[in-house]
Amino acid sequence: MDLQKSIRMAVDTGEVLLGRNEALRSLNAGKSKLIVLAGNAPNDLKIGAKKRAQMAGIPLYEFEGTSMELGSLCGKPYPISVLAVIKEGDSDIMSLAKGK
Repeated sequence: MDLQKSIRMAVDTGEVLLGRNEALRSLNAGKSKLIVLAGNAPNDLKIGAKKRAQMAGIPLYEFEGTSMELGSLCGKPYPISVLAVIKEGDSDIMSLAKGK
């Protein structure tokens, strides 16, 4: 699986929420299928998202790149520290969840 291609395909063909507020809101509501955190996301965000995801039984994947790289993968000219996959679309991004 090509991680970069999977993320981009999910953004382009599925439903993905970008950013801390949107992703955490969907996580709390149980709407997320997968949470992706940038490697350099703030520690408070990482700790909070991991705890919430674990409690909700939602898989969390830590992207090894930076938030700027994650933003670029999503086709955005700004950093993205976290994203929530609501619908994967034509991507195989959910295989990240199975690999955990």
